[in-house]
Amino acid sequence: MAVGVTLYAPSLVLSVILGLGESATIMLMGGSTILYVIYGGNKSVIWTDVVQMAIIWFGIFLCFGVAIWQLPEDMGFRDALALAQANGRLRIIDTSPSLTAPYTLWSGLIGGLFLMLSYFGCDQSQVQRYLSGSSLTQSRLSLLFNAFLKVPMQFLILLTGVLVFVFYHFQPEPLLWNQVELRRLEAAAAPGDLAALKARFEAAQHARRDAAGAFLRARHSAEGDAERERYLESGRTLDLVRKDVRAEVEKRKGEGKYNDTNYIFPSYILANLPSGLAGLVIAVIFAAAMSTLSGEFNSLATASMIDFYKRFVRPHGGDSHDLLMSRAFTAFWGVFACFIALQAGRLGSAIEVVNRFGSFFYGSLLGVFILAIVTRRATATGAFYGLISGMSVVLVVAFTTPIAFLWHNLIGAVVVVVVGLALSRRQLLASATRLYGADMERLWGDVLPVPAGRLRPLEVRQ
Repeated sequence: MAVGVTLYAPSLVLSVILGLGESATIMLMGGSTILYVIYGGNKSVIWTDVVQMAIIWFGIFLCFGVAIWQLPEDMGFRDALALAQANGRLRIIDTSPSLTAPYTLWSGLIGGLFLMLSYFGCDQSQVQRYLSGSSLTQSRLSLLFNAFLKVPMQFLILLTGVLVFVFYHFQPEPLLWNQVELRRLEAAAAPGDLAALKARFEAAQHARRDAAGAFLRARHSAEGDAERERYLESGRTLDLVRKDVRAEVEKRKGEGKYNDTNYIFPSYILANLPSGLAGLVIAVIFAAAMSTLSGEFNSLATASMIDFYKRFVRPHGGDSHDLLMSRAFTAFWGVFACFIALQAGRLGSAIEVVNRFGSFFYGSLLGVFILAIVTRRATATGAFYGLISGMSVVLVVAFTTPIAFLWHNLIGAVVVVVVGLALSRRQLLASATRLYGADMERLWGDVLPVPAGRLRPLEVRQ
């Protein structure tokens, strides 16, 4: 499910460049990635990752530098941050104990910890990279580099997004970020209604630009608070006009809520960066996406082949048969990802949706590893039903309560461990009772710290 959203993101870029619909670009992007993973396997995944990573880092610094350079001449970096701060875009730490707020200090430290432990410690797409190292030291280094590089990378990406947000305070913003949908709206809407909507939109943009300038000039004076409130009010007015524009699109499409948030950054790149730099940044987006896509396709195919096909269908198929089937599984999961990608545009910001999907399952996956590695008292049956229970509880919580998605990782892990240990204890007790007699049930509380398989009958009788 998550890899489908990952496929959706670069397809947006391609649709902006070529002016095609999302469906066509999703199939084009998915098909090209499927082909090179089928041809090259895990080796192609790793070596393309190496090149893509270098391009990604260069592109991140480039985007950050260009975003600062393109701010208005009379505006400094601190002024841009002041506007972002007034809008709540720089609220890095929220110490609220609320379980429903999506991003707080506690959900990040606790829920985020379980999410990262699951992804970097248990996910096959990551583990297959560790296993390809020539030594345990290499595998550990790859994990450590994830820890040291992921945080600054995310920080620079998000800060660049903040600067783009400020940039469009002083530059005209399109009525819709998705140009294909904008052309469809212009063709379908009544000319008078559309013209009135555009006039309202432009007037709201001008009002916010003037209010932002007045706030920056007065923010250190006695009128600062009043100008800040006027600026925020102008932003709320613009948001209402945007809502009316989206309502027009939704009324025409008849497909539920319309969201084009993911088109903002590609549109900014193509409209404001020089052609050569725009091409490089677009290459960065494709590199990042294809790096993830290729690793996920390969890991899904590996898990399907080893854990299901070779175990239950054909254990001794031979090398050529296994290679053919692994490629077939790669193609299957690629097509499945394309199907999910076709639905992903309605779900909101791609980076958040990926983590929401992961949080449905990652905590439960981690719970199984905790049972196996930490407790050492779990049985296969306990782990299996614990896993099913954890995922079921998380899905119920996700769709029936407002609890933020990062907490789903903690909930899933705890449910799996509790249910898994309870079922394992019951199973071991039943086995020991059959082996050693009814007295085992009465004595069980005294011998629980010792796994039942290591007890000798004499010790049990004593």
